[in-house]
Amino acid sequence: MVAPPRKSSLCQAVSSMLLLKKPLLSLALAASLVATACGFTPVHAPGGNGHALYGQVYIATPEQTSSRGDSNAYVLVRDLEDRLGRGGNGAYQLDLTLSTRIEGQAITAGNEITRYSIIGDAGYSLLRRSDGAVVASGTETAFTGYSATGTTVETLAGESDAFERLMRILADQITAKLYATADLSTPSTAAPAE
Repeated sequence: MVAPPRKSSLCQAVSSMLLLKKPLLSLALAASLVATACGFTPVHAPGGNGHALYGQVYIATPEQTSSRGDSNAYVLVRDLEDRLGRGGNGAYQLDLTLSTRIEGQAITAGNEITRYSIIGDAGYSLLRRSDGAVVASGTETAFTGYSATGTTVETLAGESDAFERLMRILADQITAKLYATADLSTPSTAAPAE
């Protein structure tokens, strides 16, 4: 009687990996079914917040408490309009507040700052224009940095780029929160009880 050939260690490893993949596959399938069953809707699909908000949001110029003037406000509004579309006559209005501050991060033994961080806070409030109801609000915070070790021109260019990156990050965070948390259901029009 001849003994069956032994599986190589490679075959055994592949077999055990296949056994591990089946539970992961069934777990992924179960998770997708649960997400579907609980009313999950893709953001940009019809009925999703991304689809409902695109081109429907008027973005007001932010109130600012920073030393950079209107350039940060312009970049933040521009980036939000890239994500949400321009909605001058839209159903919603996005009110913003913006503040930035610069902090020294790397200080040499000679007490010179060689790296700066820019911290930005953006408050937002999405209002339904028809009734003035707040459908989403919050505050987002982010930071970027730049080096101050080069020439004056290099440092100023790095600072300007860092502010622009910061506004892009804040626009991404605000948009993601609006997509995820805005309650865009229409107000009830039921008659009051007598």
